[in-house]
Amino acid sequence: MTRAVKRTTHQGIREAIRARIISGEWKLGERIPGEVALAEEYGCSRTTVNRALQTLAQEGMVERKRKGGTRVRPLPTSQAQFRIPIMREQVESRGHRYSHRIESREVRVPPMAIRKQLELPDNDPAAYVESLHLADGKPFAFEKRWVNLGSVPAFSDADLSHESANEWLVRHVPFSRGEVRLSASAANAKQARLLGTDKGAPLFTMHRLTWFEERTITAIELSFAPGYEITFGV
Repeated sequence: MTRAVKRTTHQGIREAIRARIISGEWKLGERIPGEVALAEEYGCSRTTVNRALQTLAQEGMVERKRKGGTRVRPLPTSQAQFRIPIMREQVESRGHRYSHRIESREVRVPPMAIRKQLELPDNDPAAYVESLHLADGKPFAFEKRWVNLGSVPAFSDADLSHESANEWLVRHVPFSRGEVRLSASAANAKQARLLGTDKGAPLFTMHRLTWFEERTITAIELSFAPGYEITFGV
């Protein structure tokens, strides 16, 4: 499908291609159409497309190889320093069988605190998902996640039946930076019920916010079942 752009300058083409990558149209590591095809699609010269792709390559969003075409960068440079963990891998690394269950999924206007985090206008909706991650069928972690649909519109139709929201976003959407806050919190009634503990029990909780350049991607609250341990290398 042809994407209309306001200008056929290399900056306009660059932003159009960037938007398609962020939306998940091309997955991480996937080869994108060649310069000739893109030039025909956008009604511009091949040189203009080349300049746009060169800029995206310099930014680390795509990688270009002679005779190998252009691919969405499978692991952006920033992820080598800040890697978002995949819950399935965390569970399986402990020798358990992973599964997940969607407790709630909807699109609605977030509360004010989340709107500020995601930098959303007052009436803009976002996707909201509550997921329970399981290890051998037992509660491992409870996740509450907001996704900025302005940055990731494809998430609205994402199939989360076999792949968690966490894994879908990591595999489909590049990011450039993130913030993580760790804390101890007291389990509320819902967390206690889902995680199989008592109300008021201490939980290890993680809050994470990620961006791609200046666009927010997702904000999550992840509460782990009692007994969870985290190990850091030094």
